[in-house]
Amino acid sequence: MNGPAVHELIERDKEMIPRVLLRAMLALVLICLAIVAAARLTDRPLEAQFPDMPILEERSIQIFGKMDGSAVVSFADGAPDLVLSAQEGGFVSGMTRALGHERGLSGIAATEPVRLVRYADGRLALIDDLTGWEAQIIGFGKDNTAAFERLMKTPVTRGE
Repeated sequence: MNGPAVHELIERDKEMIPRVLLRAMLALVLICLAIVAAARLTDRPLEAQFPDMPILEERSIQIFGKMDGSAVVSFADGAPDLVLSAQEGGFVSGMTRALGHERGLSGIAATEPVRLVRYADGRLALIDDLTGWEAQIIGFGKDNTAAFERLMKTPVTRGE
């Protein structure tokens, strides 16, 4: 069994990943670790964050999402509840699951209201003051932004 063919396979397998490549990968990992450590130790500010902007409009909402993608949105300002089908509310319902997970970690009921805000630069964000969780809606694409834009513009009907 230990013939020349087996010895040749063993030698070939040793060189499947050349040592130079392994050393280069190790160097890359160590350089990345050094950069991150230097940034943390020098308190370098985070660069990939949106600038602080004033809030132009704000709406308090409760979102009740279902696993099929449908959702019901209740508005604290008296607007009628908005019922979204699975096609209309898939992203809204998905955001509810993310919010519910964050609230579950903090022991907060998932039914508490959240704020939907529009900043001065036009972007929308969903903010949970109870956990500090915030989702910038702009990062999820045009169609998903339009779903939350619809929630911001739902008209308020005044009672008798």
